[in-house]
Amino acid sequence: MSERRTEARLSRLAAADALDRQPWPEHANNGEEGDYPYVANYSKGLPHDKFGEVRPEAYNTLLRALATGRPEDFERIPLGRGLRLTNPQSGLAFDLEGPDAQSLAMPPAPRIDSARNSAEAVELYWMALTRDVPFTEYGDNPLIAQAAEELSRLSDYRAPKVGGRVTPATIFRGDTRGDLRGPFVSQFLLRDIQYGTLRIPQLHDTVQPDCDFLTDFKAWRAVQEGAAVPGIERDQVHRRYLRNGRDLANYVHFDALYEAYLNAALILLDLGAPVDTGNPYEHSANQIGFGTYGGPHLLSLVTEVATRALKAVWFQKWFVHRRLRPEAFGGRVHAHLSGLRDYDMIDREVLDSEAVKLAHEKHGSYLLPQAFPEGSPTHPAYGSGHATVAGACVTVLKAWFDESWVLPDPVVPNADGTALKPYKGGEALTVGGELDKVAANVATGRNMGGVHWRTDFTEAVLLGEQVGIGVLRDHVRVNHEDASFGLTRFDGRRVTI
Repeated sequence: MSERRTEARLSRLAAADALDRQPWPEHANNGEEGDYPYVANYSKGLPHDKFGEVRPEAYNTLLRALATGRPEDFERIPLGRGLRLTNPQSGLAFDLEGPDAQSLAMPPAPRIDSARNSAEAVELYWMALTRDVPFTEYGDNPLIAQAAEELSRLSDYRAPKVGGRVTPATIFRGDTRGDLRGPFVSQFLLRDIQYGTLRIPQLHDTVQPDCDFLTDFKAWRAVQEGAAVPGIERDQVHRRYLRNGRDLANYVHFDALYEAYLNAALILLDLGAPVDTGNPYEHSANQIGFGTYGGPHLLSLVTEVATRALKAVWFQKWFVHRRLRPEAFGGRVHAHLSGLRDYDMIDREVLDSEAVKLAHEKHGSYLLPQAFPEGSPTHPAYGSGHATVAGACVTVLKAWFDESWVLPDPVVPNADGTALKPYKGGEALTVGGELDKVAANVATGRNMGGVHWRTDFTEAVLLGEQVGIGVLRDHVRVNHEDASFGLTRFDGRRVTI
């Protein structure tokens, strides 16, 4: 027993030594906080003035707490109307598995004065305007065609294109090959889920169509200070499959963060999908996996990475970037175009956008229409928590299963989401491609709600991927079997763990 005790201690020390040998990054933001103080950074929930700008003394109290890390300094942060800040101390936590929350980095976010930020904002206005267009009708919808045309003209819009142009087939999609193949919505958000003896169709509560929020400046300003608002009314009788941007936004408004990936694991296990060739029990004549390299190992592991991913991204959110939420940026756009304030640092491409003008025609303001009555949650935008968790969980699933396996009998919702029908597109929908797509769907759903930017998604899935790989490495290191995991990263590179 003493020998086992020594080996247990040494295995933990070896994991710690491996982490210690990794290069430690420098964390850098985009400099907006110094160039445009109290205007260009996250401040929701703190006291604001009549223009929706944070009170300097309140913001400086937040900065002091982030600098000292003392719990008592966090308790001194003043609130506006009572809505509390979401877990700013999370990024200071240590963990016993995977990379340390502060050992991973994200590049600086696009600045408020950049063309890239403008392009991401214009995309969000178009997402708001097209929330009720069924995904299956993107190819024929004139508003989608108009959106694709304007997005194609933007000088720094970094998203999938064909021949240098955004098309109805690529609009609002993620960057991987799997994202661009087949229906907009991943099979893992459509197929039935087998929970033990329960077989559950993925029919969701819906919300009222053409019903957007925070399009009035007074209501918008109150929410910036953390005013309480009534919750959204959900139709729990006429449930539907995910058919449009509003449905997808509503899904990620209420989901458990790892929900889609636990469901994907259960779907793949039910289908009997083949596992990665590095699984040691693929080659055993007389054993199967269970607590290690079997179903229970997978089902706990795919959820286990979620909180580790959240700690990593919460450090980036609060302690490094503090990026403005899109709803707050929409307030800056409205104040500038309405003559309330002069924000001439904002890049002209969003100020001159067709989408912004159409939002004004529809709602009477230049604010970014929100899908949720409360707008964004009370933590900074960059990166997206949903996207980071997606990156970590999907990395585990891609490592576990044979990514090249083709999913049988693909489906797509009908236009009103009441039923599924066979998908006749002809493309082979693989495990790896549909896993990349489910990560993009969940992250993009937050963008379609108006609460995140494109780079909040695209950079955060890469952060989550690093968390997932780090946790997998620790599992291979401490488990007894001779095992490995192979997977395709979001940038297309193969890696073996």
